[in-house]
Amino acid sequence: MSFPFTTANTVHRLWILFPVLIILSYGFGVGALNSSDVTNVGAIVNFNSRIGKEQKAAMEVAAEDFNNRSKTHKLILHFRDSGRDPFRAASAAEELIKEKKVEAIVGMETWQEAAQVADRAGNRSKVPVISFAAPTITPPLMQRRRPHLIRMATDASVQMKCIADLVSAYHWKRVVVIYEDDGYGGAVGTLAVLSEALRDVGSKIEHRLILPRVSSLSNPNWVELEELLKLPLIQSRIFIVLQSSLPTVTHLFRVAKKMELVGRDSAWIITESVVSLLDSLDSSDMSTMEGTLGTKTYYAKNTNSYAKFQNEFQTKFSEEDNSKPGIYALRAFDTMTIITQALRRMTSNSSTSNLQELLNTLFNNYTGLSGKMYFKEGGVLLYSPKFRIINIVDGKTDKELISWTPEVGFSPSLVNQGTNSSNGVGIIWPGNVTSAPKGWAMPTDEKKMRILVPGITPFYKFVKVDWSRQDSDEKKFDGFCIALFKMIVSNLSYYLPYEIEARNVSYDSLINLVQDKTYDAVVGDITVLSERLEKVDFTQPYLESGLSMIVPENYEESTWLFLKPFTWQMWVVTGGILIYTTLIVWFLERPSNPEFGGPFKDQIRTATWFTFSTLFFAHREKIYSNLTRVVVIEWLFVVLILSSSYTANLSSMLTIKGLNPNVTGIEMLKRTDAKIGSDADSFILNYLEVVLGFKNSNIIEVGPQYNVDDFKSKRISAAFLELPYAEVFINQNCKGYTSTARNYRFGGFSFAFQQGSPIARDFTKAILELLENGELKKLQRHWLSTPKGECSNNATSNTPKSLSLKNFSGLFIITSVTSTLCLLLSLVILMRKCQQQEADQGNASPSPSDESLWNRTVRIAGFINQRLSIPKGAPPFANVEEWSSPLRWDYTSTSNNPEHPQAFMEPAQIEFIPQESIEQRQ
Repeated sequence: MSFPFTTANTVHRLWILFPVLIILSYGFGVGALNSSDVTNVGAIVNFNSRIGKEQKAAMEVAAEDFNNRSKTHKLILHFRDSGRDPFRAASAAEELIKEKKVEAIVGMETWQEAAQVADRAGNRSKVPVISFAAPTITPPLMQRRRPHLIRMATDASVQMKCIADLVSAYHWKRVVVIYEDDGYGGAVGTLAVLSEALRDVGSKIEHRLILPRVSSLSNPNWVELEELLKLPLIQSRIFIVLQSSLPTVTHLFRVAKKMELVGRDSAWIITESVVSLLDSLDSSDMSTMEGTLGTKTYYAKNTNSYAKFQNEFQTKFSEEDNSKPGIYALRAFDTMTIITQALRRMTSNSSTSNLQELLNTLFNNYTGLSGKMYFKEGGVLLYSPKFRIINIVDGKTDKELISWTPEVGFSPSLVNQGTNSSNGVGIIWPGNVTSAPKGWAMPTDEKKMRILVPGITPFYKFVKVDWSRQDSDEKKFDGFCIALFKMIVSNLSYYLPYEIEARNVSYDSLINLVQDKTYDAVVGDITVLSERLEKVDFTQPYLESGLSMIVPENYEESTWLFLKPFTWQMWVVTGGILIYTTLIVWFLERPSNPEFGGPFKDQIRTATWFTFSTLFFAHREKIYSNLTRVVVIEWLFVVLILSSSYTANLSSMLTIKGLNPNVTGIEMLKRTDAKIGSDADSFILNYLEVVLGFKNSNIIEVGPQYNVDDFKSKRISAAFLELPYAEVFINQNCKGYTSTARNYRFGGFSFAFQQGSPIARDFTKAILELLENGELKKLQRHWLSTPKGECSNNATSNTPKSLSLKNFSGLFIITSVTSTLCLLLSLVILMRKCQQQEADQGNASPSPSDESLWNRTVRIAGFINQRLSIPKGAPPFANVEEWSSPLRWDYTSTSNNPEHPQAFMEPAQIEFIPQESIEQRQ
C-alpha cells in the first residue's frame, strides 16, 4: 500500500527540517529581544482599599501610555497585595526582586510597609524603592540609613498645621483625637506634630481615643467601640480622626451618632487619608458623616493633561461609583511617568545607567499632575503645598469650601464661609445647622451647668450664702458676684441652664474642683493667679485687684497750720518780691513825692509801710509818678491773687480734718515687729511672708468681715486686703481708718471655667460689654459702695496740698519784669534830664567825646543822687519831673488872684510849696 510509504517520507522530511526551524526560531527571538527591551517594575499596593485600587489603576494607565508610545522599550508591572502588613510587603518585594528581576519597586501605602521594604529589599539588592508614604517626623540620618528609598508623600506636618488653624478659626480650645491602632504605632508621630501645632494656636488635646484594629476583633460587633466613646468627663466635642481603615471609620460615625456625639454642639474633622476612603461608601453610610469637615491636597483640574488622565483613569476604574482620581492616584501616575522618563534616558544615553541617580535628578523640579515637586534628602515634596477644606454634604465629599496655605492660612476667612449660606458655599455642620458649633458639651435642662460658689467670703457683699434655705432656692445665694453672673447669663445669645452649689472650702480647692471636672465653673471673688491659670480658664476680670494696707488714723493738731497754704519756697519768693517792689516804689517816688522825704531811714520806712499796707489794701500815701502807678497796679494784682489763693487753701485745710496714719509704711511695720492681719484663707498670707518679708509669727489670721475690734484692741497695727475688700472696708468704716495706695498688682477678680470651655469666652465678651456701657459700674456702686451721705465726713479724705512756687511762677515773672522795666525807664528819663541840664549850662562841662567813661559815670551818678537828695518839702518848680502828675483831687489852690504867680503854677507844685517859702517870696 502506498499510505504507509507516504507517511514515512513525510516524517523523514520533517526531521530533516526541524533543526532548520530551531535555528530560524532562535534567530528571530534574538532579533525581537534586541529590537524591544523589557523593564520589570514591582508595585506593592493594598488591593482591598480605595487608595490601593486608585494607585493600581493610575500606574497601569501610565505603563500603557509608555508602552503605546515606545517601540524599543516595554514596561511590565508586577503587582503584589500588601494588605497593609509591613512584613507581607517586605516578602513580596524580595520575591519580586529574585523571581521577576524588577528594577524598581513602587507603592507602600503606610510608612511601616515602606521602611520594611527599604530595609529588607532595597538596601540588600540596591533596587530603588519609591514609597507613597513617609514618616511624620523624619529621623536623623534617614538618607544614610536608606539611600535607595524615595519618599513621595504629603507633608504631614503641613496638614496638621492646617487642621490646627481650622481649630483656631472657631476658637476651639480642646479637641479629642481618634485614630485606629495599626499595631506599629504609626500615628504617634502624627499625634505629636498635631499636639505641637494645636499648642501654637492656644489649643490642646483633651483626650486620645485609640480604636482597635478590625482584624484584631474576633467578633467585630463594635460593643467595645461604644464603650470607648462613653466620655463622661470629656467636655470637648471637637473630634479629629487622624487615621483609620474604612470599616472602622464607618462604624465609628455610626456609633457616635447613636450616642449623640454627632450633633449641633459637635464638629468632626478627618484627614486626607480618611477622606480618600469615603468615595466607595454608599449614601446610607455617608449620612452618618453629614457635616464633617476634611482636608484634601490641592491640585489643578483645568489642564489638558489632567483631563486626558481622568478619561483614561475612569475607563480603567469604571467599577467604582465615584471614579474620579484623587491625590494618591495622581502621585502614582507621576511616579510611573518619571520612571518611564528615566528608562528613556538610559536607552538613549549609554553613559547613564544608574536608575537611582536618574530618579533623584528627575524628581527635582518636576511638574506633574500633583504639582511642582522638589527633591530633598530622599523626600519628594511640593513647592507650594495647598489644602482644600471639604464639607461632606448629601453623602458627597466634593463640596470644597476654601483653600489653605502655610504662608497665608485661610483665604478668605473660614469663619465667613461658615455663616454665608446664601451663595451655596456655607458650611453645613453636624445636625444640619449653619452656625458654628461651640465644640463643647453645652448644658441642657436635663444636664444643667454646675456652678460652684464659696461658702465663706471675706466680705458678704461679694457672695452671701443663706444656709437656712434649700439648695434649689434662688434666694439662697446673693451678693455682687451672684448678681453679676445672672446679669451676664441674661445677656448671652443662647439659653444657659445652671444650678448653683456652695462649699466651705478654700479658694484653691474651688479651683481644683473645676479642674477635675466635678463642677463646670466657679462664680465668686476669685483672684486670677498664674498657678490657677494653669488649671482653669478665667474670664476678663470684672474688678481690679491689688494689695492695700488698712491702718487707723489720728487727728492732727498743727500749731503752724496758718503757714501750710504756701510752701516755704513760696513764702521766701513772696517776701523777696515784696522787698524788690518796695525799693522800686521808693526810687520812683523819692524825687517828686514829699511823703518820701526826710532822712534815708524815714524814706525806707515810708516805702516799706506803703508796700506792706497794700497787702491789706490799707495804703493812704499819694502817688505822683505814673511809673509808680504801673508798678503799684501790678503789685496789687499780685496781692489779690495771693491773698485769694491763701484764703481758699487755708479754708480747705480747716474744713477737712487733718488725719495722719499711725503706720507710715511696710518697712516701719517690719522694723517694729508690729502685728498685721490677713485673711486666713487667702494667698495674701503667703505673699506677705515670702514676697514682702514679714515674719510668720507677726501675721495674725483674722476672720471674715474684718472686725474693727482687732484694731481697737491693738491686736493688729495694720491689715492687708485686696483692693476691692479694702474699698468695702473703708466704706463700712468711714471714720478713723485709711487705706494706702495700691503698690502691688494682681490679676483681678474673675470667674473660673474648665479649660477650653467656650462659655468662658462668651462671659468675657459679656463682661466687656457691661464695662463699656457702664452697667457693671452701676452694679458695683449698688452693691459695694456706701449709700450717699453716709460717709460725707469721711476721715480718709485727702488733705489739700500746699501751694508751691510752680503754681505762681508766671505771676512772679510778670510783676518782676514790669517793675524792672519801670525802673529802667525812669533811669532813661533821668539821663535825658541830665543831658538837658548840661546843654543849658553851655561849656560848664566838657563835651561827651572828651570826657572819660569814669568821669561821665560819676557825673551821671551825682546827678541822680542830687535828684534823690531833695530836702523835705516841695521841690522847686524847675526840678519837678515831667512824669509827676498827681491826681486832681490831691491838691488845693492857695490863691486864685492873678497877682500871685503861684496861681499859674502846676497843681503839684502849688500844693507842696511850704508856707514859709511863700511868705519869704512875698
